[in-house]
Amino acid sequence: MAWFRSLIQVSATARSATKPRILDPFSYTLLSRFSSEPAPIHETPAPSPAPQPPTQYSGLGPTKPGEKPRVVVLGTGWAGCRLMKGLDTDIYDVVCVSPRNHMVFTPLLASTCVGTLEFRSVAEPIGRIQPAISREPGSYFFLSNCVGLDPDKHLVQCETVTDGAEPLKPWKFEISYDKLVIALGAKPTTFGIQGVEEHAIFLREVYHAQEIRRKLLLNLMLSDVPGVSEEEKSRLLHCVVVGGGPTGVEFSGELSDFIQRDVRQRYSHVKNYIHVTLIEANEILSSFDDRLRHYATKQLTKSGVRLVRGIVKDVKAQKIILNDGTEVPYGLLVWSTGVGPSPLVNSLPLPKAPGGRVGVDEWLRVPSVQDVYSIGDCSGFVESTGKPTLPALAQVAERQGKYLANLLNTIGKAGGGRANGAKEYKFEDPFVYKHLGSMATLGRYKALVDLRQSKDGKGLALAGFTSWFIWRSAYLTRVLSWRNRFYVAINWATTFVFGRDITRI
Repeated sequence: MAWFRSLIQVSATARSATKPRILDPFSYTLLSRFSSEPAPIHETPAPSPAPQPPTQYSGLGPTKPGEKPRVVVLGTGWAGCRLMKGLDTDIYDVVCVSPRNHMVFTPLLASTCVGTLEFRSVAEPIGRIQPAISREPGSYFFLSNCVGLDPDKHLVQCETVTDGAEPLKPWKFEISYDKLVIALGAKPTTFGIQGVEEHAIFLREVYHAQEIRRKLLLNLMLSDVPGVSEEEKSRLLHCVVVGGGPTGVEFSGELSDFIQRDVRQRYSHVKNYIHVTLIEANEILSSFDDRLRHYATKQLTKSGVRLVRGIVKDVKAQKIILNDGTEVPYGLLVWSTGVGPSPLVNSLPLPKAPGGRVGVDEWLRVPSVQDVYSIGDCSGFVESTGKPTLPALAQVAERQGKYLANLLNTIGKAGGGRANGAKEYKFEDPFVYKHLGSMATLGRYKALVDLRQSKDGKGLALAGFTSWFIWRSAYLTRVLSWRNRFYVAINWATTFVFGRDITRI
């Protein structure tokens, strides 16, 4: 082995004759993180710079000459998204502020709860609705909540949305606007009933549908565990829906169809325990034609839905108490009793319409402040206009968004896009809403189509399979993108052939 020792000595001599290469201190720091040897120390180490605090993003300042005017949109509901889709991005920069980065196609949301549709089929990303937000240098989307408004300074105060077990401290910033559109929507109405917020599930967002689906499938599997009493099985598999409007009726219909076609085949041990109760204080589908309401009552009852007329007085963890003292145990409670103004809308320093909504005039402007508009469920006509408050419907919000987009484009082309630049603009054609009708599905290939312009007006009213076909065709064409239309069509086809997906993820 003498030759091997000689080779080692020659290698050591060559290394000592070579000038050592000095790495910068940052490189030594990186190497020391992945090595068990201590990092070498220089005789004259370079002074390391003092750590600097992270630079915080303070917000967007006022637009400068040469830049496009900025339209700030609060909300990503039907109204806000239709507005952003119609805005001319050659005239305006678009900034959207919302705690969600997608729009929910709410008419099909109930179908996702039972696996008829997948969740991605009803969620449309904002970047697809208005591509300028993703590619234009002056347009942005901020995953944030609006927490305040200063209309005199044309400023919106925002706070970023955080998540996790230990969320980051909310990052507050401000956005200057040339035009502001408030499209914050509304929140579910609980009428101050104790326990609703803690124990009931609403049905307005995708995560609501996900929670309903997980809870429903969990109860199905728990009820099949050996040793569970008959009483507990009946409670776990009792699905209670409060509210007989279109959302409550559609969810009840989808759920009963799911029970008839899927649960009875795949959960045969507990198929006789699962049932649905729909509680309504008055008549279900009160805005529909009387003949259609009677048809809906008959079909829901036929499919196994128990209709109860009553008012919920209190909500407990496993039961609800009606005003007559009746106790109704439940395993799943879905709350769908209408909507009302959110706490943020109530706190904004703006004129209010009857009912607490943000007050607007005939052109959807907020009176007494400049460059502020409001559309959707959070807005209503002020009393001085003499117009009634419009219903909180998707078609109302969509039509308002389309109208306001055209109005702002016209103002921008006339040179009034800047802050306070539309003072001399002559507003001509006010917003006029014409009701196009209502539709609701009942499950089992049955639906209602009411094309009357008002509750007391005359018009076409259909029920049955033909209405179900019209309902599906209409909503398939109303889905915003071809991508989601393809998803919905494929989901419907696979559900028809293979049944609903009952995987609990």
